[in-house]
Amino acid sequence: MALTKHPRTLLVIIAEAALEKQLVADIKRLGAHGYTVYDVRGEGSMGVREGAWEADRTIEMKVICEAAVADQIAEHVLQQYVPHFGVTMFFADVQVLRPHKF
Repeated sequence: MALTKHPRTLLVIIAEAALEKQLVADIKRLGAHGYTVYDVRGEGSMGVREGAWEADRTIEMKVICEAAVADQIAEHVLQQYVPHFGVTMFFADVQVLRPHKF
């Protein structure tokens, strides 16, 4: 049986954990069908985020969706959150087997 692969875009958002609920609402409203969230730690231009206390927590949110939806979400995050919160985003091209899920 041959696999049929379908192109999609993976949008990864690394942000302060305080944004999680609002990001979830935003990505659903903007057309994504789902997401995955992880608690993460790291260091970057804004210093070390160890997650040792609630206000220092960071999340990584992964969203697989159509490219246009990923672009809309990223544009919204850039306008709404980046000026006020620590946020990093990146895209990757991925292939999925069940396109209706994404």
